[in-house]
Amino acid sequence: MRRFDYASPATIDDALALLAGGDGAVRPLAGGTDLLTLMKADIATPERLIDIKRLAELDDAIALDADGLSIGALATLDDLEDDPLVRQLAPALAEAAAAAASPQLRNMATIGGNLLQRPRCWYFRSSLVHCWLKGGTECQARDGENALHALFDQSPCVAVHPSDLATALVALDASVRLRGPAGERSLSLGEFFAPPTDDRRTENVLAPDELILSVRIPPPADNARGTYLKAMDRKVWAFALVGVAATVARDGDRIGAARIVLGGVAQTPWRAREAEDLLVGQRPDADLFARAADAALAGAAPLADNGYKIPLARTLIRRALAAVTADGAPPA
Repeated sequence: MRRFDYASPATIDDALALLAGGDGAVRPLAGGTDLLTLMKADIATPERLIDIKRLAELDDAIALDADGLSIGALATLDDLEDDPLVRQLAPALAEAAAAAASPQLRNMATIGGNLLQRPRCWYFRSSLVHCWLKGGTECQARDGENALHALFDQSPCVAVHPSDLATALVALDASVRLRGPAGERSLSLGEFFAPPTDDRRTENVLAPDELILSVRIPPPADNARGTYLKAMDRKVWAFALVGVAATVARDGDRIGAARIVLGGVAQTPWRAREAEDLLVGQRPDADLFARAADAALAGAAPLADNGYKIPLARTLIRRALAAVTADGAPPA
């Protein structure tokens, strides 16, 4: 790991002033579970780390008000897994947090950092490869080892978004509150996550001099249900080969609204809008779920080694829809 300076500002404004103009040479530090790994691998090389975990204005509070469930950026995955409000009102998020990592990592990793974590692509994570995402001209995974990579082609990079929480939160129509030198702004997470481009080689639109303050989940409909399912290459504590978050609101004996979001298949959480449209207004049954799963994967363009993800995703979608439409399913 390279040498770096360390600062512990007293206020958010002080932290933002330190971040301003840093061009990536100054980075905020909270749980550090991803950033420190990147630094040890010489992928991230900040000259200064800004400790934001001790800022009085940044917290880990989880609270309910008229606008929904508010989650402070410093709430840990362990907090999300165990919090009664999250388990009651957004069990898909609690399930995603529980499936995300080992207990030790869940105790340290924050929701803000989890949403910002970088891809686990072995080419990106290798200091020996100057891939496109790190400023190079080529994505080596396209014609290389790509068994864990994207089914949907959104960007020159085919690495997948690694966050389980992101998939669940997009399905829950969550938004994120940001603060920078120009003040605060709020974005839906569907807007916040964006495929990397030539001008922005990150998986989100957070500016280098902005911080995540909190995440908000709107109140669920009274009859909404949700879940998060994940397939891994080992039984526990691995990144998703495919993840599926599904929320469904019933309208009598029919589906009134639905969201299906896939993880592990694209550079950002992938919302299956065609499948959602197919579900609305229909009576739930196995045939409908199979057709929705087919619709969700209709645009997939598998690489040489990852075609197995298509039947895997179809199966998880069918299981998720069956779970959230069953009598006695938990709230969204």
